[in-house]
Amino acid sequence: MLQFRNLMLITILGFSSFAATTALAAGGLFVEPMLTYERGDSTLEYPAPFLNSTGTISGVGLGARVGAHVNEVIFLALDARYAKPNFKNSSNNLDASSASYNYGPAVGVQTPLIGLRVWGSYVLGGELDPEESNNVDLKFTQAQGYRVGVGFQIIMLSLNLEYQDLKYGSTKVEKVGPFAASASDNINLKNKSYILSVSFPLEF
Repeated sequence: MLQFRNLMLITILGFSSFAATTALAAGGLFVEPMLTYERGDSTLEYPAPFLNSTGTISGVGLGARVGAHVNEVIFLALDARYAKPNFKNSSNNLDASSASYNYGPAVGVQTPLIGLRVWGSYVLGGELDPEESNNVDLKFTQAQGYRVGVGFQIIMLSLNLEYQDLKYGSTKVEKVGPFAASASDNINLKNKSYILSVSFPLEF
């Protein structure tokens, strides 16, 4: 898994220097707002001797890609997402609304004639902040991971399916019963989700 992430990051960075000079000259700028729905499984990892817990993360959100076409086939973009998913976890029967965001670079290829597109994103940062539930309030930060997707564009609309694999490397324990806030790098949240979206590619 780590090798796959490193390969994706190297690929994206490799295209970046080429796209910076070529894409602007070609005039292929685009903005792609989107509506999303994600559903996935999560694992909350505690330090020993505590047992890990499992749960789900699901809900609607918004997103956008802003970038440029290197040519008719390759595109490079910044990919940002914001969502309001429901966070459930077997630890203390947590069930709460939450707010999340993440961002990172993306690179993709497309077939102009039939509208098929494939892309990958490397998530550089992000947070997931569930509301308090059963006297427990956690905030997950330092999101990293990847997202891969496929879409089919029909004129100004694209139907998309993505797979997302994220790890939140730090957790802020804002409240546990009567205890005050503290930060911990020993509590990690892993989230693997599928994301359905409708996006609207706008070229300039």
